[in-house]
Amino acid sequence: MTSATERPLLFLDVDGPLIPFGSPAGAAAPVDGDNPLLARLDPGVGARLTALGCDLVWATTWGEEANEAVAPRIGLPRLPVLDPPDTGGREGPRGLHWKTRPLVEWADGRPFLWVDDEISAVDRQWVAAAHPGPYLLHRVDPAEGLTDGDFTTLAVTVRSFGGRRGGPRRP
Repeated sequence: MTSATERPLLFLDVDGPLIPFGSPAGAAAPVDGDNPLLARLDPGVGARLTALGCDLVWATTWGEEANEAVAPRIGLPRLPVLDPPDTGGREGPRGLHWKTRPLVEWADGRPFLWVDDEISAVDRQWVAAAHPGPYLLHRVDPAEGLTDGDFTTLAVTVRSFGGRRGGPRRP
């Protein structure tokens, strides 16, 4: 595990990883006119994310609304939010996700994990060239959301960082 000053960052998307798009069996109905997708949140996922030992950052189009609508339902505190770039995501090669450049800049060489359902080969190539520290770009199946297997991969990766710097780590 890395030291407190070197704790890895975990950039977290909402739609797909936390709110799966598959049809959940017996999903609860929305309460008080809430977004019906919020019923798909697993209330225990926050504790599992916290147990990974990372500094969590929202990386989602939900923006600050993730702190209002999602965090309390899954047991997370208010988290920092990765803002979309002013350029509207048009910087960089075609196909580069709008989150890729800002999260690499935020990490500033620090180990990180990015959990999203929209990670592409272009994102992987760009991060490999731009980020000097260890990282994992972990694509989640949006039909299932985060699974036990995903959490195992994330935990193994966090342990593999072990305070090292330089070069990607891909389990």
